[in-house]
Amino acid sequence: MKAKVLSAWEKVEIARNSKRKTSLDYIEEIFDNFIELHGDRAFKDDKAIVCGLGKIENQNYTIIAEQKGRTTKENIERNFGMPNPESYRKAIRFMKQAEKFNRPVITFIDTKGAYPGIGAEERGQGEAIAKSMFEMAKLKVPVIAIVIGEGSSGGALAIGVANKVFMLGNAIYSILSPEGYSSILWKDSSRYKEAAEKMKLTAKDLYELKVIEKIIKEPEGEDEEVFKTIANKLKKEIKTAISQMKKMSKEEICEERYQKFRNIK
Repeated sequence: MKAKVLSAWEKVEIARNSKRKTSLDYIEEIFDNFIELHGDRAFKDDKAIVCGLGKIENQNYTIIAEQKGRTTKENIERNFGMPNPESYRKAIRFMKQAEKFNRPVITFIDTKGAYPGIGAEERGQGEAIAKSMFEMAKLKVPVIAIVIGEGSSGGALAIGVANKVFMLGNAIYSILSPEGYSSILWKDSSRYKEAAEKMKLTAKDLYELKVIEKIIKEPEGEDEEVFKTIANKLKKEIKTAISQMKKMSKEEICEERYQKFRNIK
């Protein structure tokens, strides 16, 4: 039986589904001995981004992941997966640590955007996002970004400057939400479904535009076996990509990342 072809908006709804697996679910399935690290050493530990260390076989990794909650309590604790500036400053801190100890960096993208609150703006939200992208561009270790759900706005782009960008088949990745796009472009937020089609935010669209390198197909269903299948595919792709990049010099790794983003049309 042929699988149903989903519209762009249907994929937005799947990516936003509160039952969808989160970054920590993937981290626990893919990596061994995950140890979470905390704080930006300037303000506080913002739980919208989780940072830590993990292993796949004998290879150590630094992991940076946007984390949503499932219950109301978890979402309040995680700020609904919308990072504050201290989240990005925490991420920068551990990116630099990864470079010092020659550990590849793996990021998991899943956010509706950086938190737009007054406090976040007062503490330099825009600068923190820009600094994160700037520092990622310079890293001399391999970086892989994985879009697992909703990847929207600067909140997603801030940890997306990678040598390789992988994306789950039902995830989305864009500069803002379809509702925001339609409100700005047409002054009519009700045209969000039309906006989703125009924005080219699906994995297929972004692969054709060469924004991402790999689509990880998602089998139908939401049970644990389906999740483990997806996680195992991701694990294999991470191992393959890192094995290839290990043959490159630090300068070549940095240059490859630079040229990747320079050449996106």
